[in-house]
Amino acid sequence: MSELTAHLDVPLGRGAPASARRAVTAVLVGWGLRDADWLDACAVVVSELVSNAVLHGGGFVEVSIEAHGGRVTVAVADGSSLVPRRRDPDGIGGRGLALIEALSAGWTVENHHGGKRVRVELEHYPAMP
Repeated sequence: MSELTAHLDVPLGRGAPASARRAVTAVLVGWGLRDADWLDACAVVVSELVSNAVLHGGGFVEVSIEAHGGRVTVAVADGSSLVPRRRDPDGIGGRGLALIEALSAGWTVENHHGGKRVRVELEHYPAMP
């Protein structure tokens, strides 16, 4: 597979995680990635990243997807420079980074236009086309 990339801006608001999840899944299926369990895991990661960006970021949410060499990376950028951190779960949250860590090969944070971009490398796809 050659390198594939997609970028999208997500409107801020309560529907942002679901919109991003549907859009990313559609892109991945369009690229030929159709394993339902893997796509579900990816959708959870996207939802968590976008939810955090809407709740704690600021100004904008950008989603990008890259596939190359058997790896898929999802990144979400927002306007806040505050680095995400794990916290103890409570009644309203605190489980996002634990879920991301459980469903991915790792994550990093980088500066992005005065804010940050959280990049998550997903587990290998079960059989990249």
